[in-house]
Amino acid sequence: MTITFADLNLNANLVQTITEAGYVSPTPVQMKSIPAALEGHDLLVSAQTGSGKTAAFLLPSLEKLQARSDKPGKGPRVLILTPTRELAQQIEKNAQVYGENMKWLRTVTLVGGTSFGFQTRALSRPIDIIVATPGRLMDHMRQGRIDFSRLELLILDEADRMLDMGFVEDIETIVAATPEDRQTLLFSATLDGVVGNIARKITHEPQSIEIERVQEESRIEEQLMYCDDFRHKDRLLDHILRDANIDQCVIFTATKAFTEQLADQLYEKGYAAECLHGDMPQSWRNRTLNNLRTGRTKILVATDVAARGIDVPTITHVINYDLPKQAEDYVHRIGRTGRAGRSGIAISFAEVKEYMKVSKIERYLKRQLPETAIEGMEPTRRKPKAGGAGGNGRRGGRPNGGFGGDKRRSFGSRDGNRDSRPQGGFGGGRDERRGGDERRSSDERRGGDERRSYNNDHPSSQGEKREGGRREDSRRSEGGYQGRREDNRRSEGGYQGRREDGGAPRKSFGGQRDGARKPFSGNGEKREGGYKGGNRRPSSDRG
Repeated sequence: MTITFADLNLNANLVQTITEAGYVSPTPVQMKSIPAALEGHDLLVSAQTGSGKTAAFLLPSLEKLQARSDKPGKGPRVLILTPTRELAQQIEKNAQVYGENMKWLRTVTLVGGTSFGFQTRALSRPIDIIVATPGRLMDHMRQGRIDFSRLELLILDEADRMLDMGFVEDIETIVAATPEDRQTLLFSATLDGVVGNIARKITHEPQSIEIERVQEESRIEEQLMYCDDFRHKDRLLDHILRDANIDQCVIFTATKAFTEQLADQLYEKGYAAECLHGDMPQSWRNRTLNNLRTGRTKILVATDVAARGIDVPTITHVINYDLPKQAEDYVHRIGRTGRAGRSGIAISFAEVKEYMKVSKIERYLKRQLPETAIEGMEPTRRKPKAGGAGGNGRRGGRPNGGFGGDKRRSFGSRDGNRDSRPQGGFGGGRDERRGGDERRSSDERRGGDERRSYNNDHPSSQGEKREGGRREDSRRSEGGYQGRREDNRRSEGGYQGRREDGGAPRKSFGGQRDGARKPFSGNGEKREGGYKGGNRRPSSDRG
């Protein structure tokens, strides 16, 4: 017998609304969570992305709101915490869809990147549901704008992600400000470790619900491509993106700075590409997501957090340019394709030295990722055997500052006119900016002299810097072991090697030695460098 939403003791208006929205029957997480939540139990739910968990906590919330509260005040009756702005906005949108027949329903989203004034005005009126990120909610709490006296239900969505992002103290502070008799629902990919500790603190006799991960092989074709370094990745990426079967594609990278760099490079190659990361102004993020939904943007280069909550059925491909740091993020990433029952392709690039990361993902999935290669573009390096060393830890041989080629401009200068972007091909040089999320301003360099301009970014021939290699006519730098020189010149400082004239110190660094060589006195005579201790020689002994 097929279970319907009407069998879950939901209000008839809610059942009608979700049926009109296209929902036919509840998913496993909805069948288990909704009845337990309606009975008033605290819940700890472990479910993966795409399992229907948003409706699993929104439908009980809306059902509770059918009964009007007799408590005075303007504060929310339901508080939903999420890790990202996009996910918060998606949840509020779903709440408005499910509660379409609840004309009195008032919701507000409190996230960074939007106007404080607008949010303050919204909080000045009675609110039923607040969907917020912990950081922005704390900002309003510090200014005394949030009243939790009416709060009945606290929901934490993707709790594991919020804790990974460092919101532990914020969550504890928020929970401490809510009534003790509230009901708490916590949803997370995992319920162990820090998540389990937090869950035990904020819940009371909770029921645990664990939904087994559903394998998606039938809808998402997964491919693993080993590569030698980032240049090899670029060649593979360019080849894949020329496939006419790609409708829209999301490319995941490890850092915010590199999303901009890669998106710029793809745009210069002629692709309709944009980037998405957490440091972008909210207006730009909204514009980028709207372009993706309307099809104007074909390729989105994004970080893990920024891409949470993206639900665009026309995304046919996901490419992991960089492997995720956490194995569970792999599932979140590839879940951006194969939406609404469609098929999708997920391709992961892995440098040979990253085979341990691949093994970690495979252990989490409990299956192996199918390896594949493009003919003529196979990796030249072999994957180490199990238990072997995984490389030197450097990122694919990326050059450090000064030798890596052109420096790209900062994100903040983009104003929608792409013609002002610096030129450079897809495979062009790049500097080492992959290690962190903060982007340096365009006039800073990691090493060496400042460049004079971007369009003619090498200094003139006078004093011109070489990109690398040995100069035949170059002078040795000062310091360090210099060995013997053909012209008997010695640079200042450091060990100079064996002297032709016996090694006694000179009173100057150039020219011939005056006078005969004097034997070592053994009483601490002065040297040209280093420790100056001992007795000073009489002036008559100084050469």
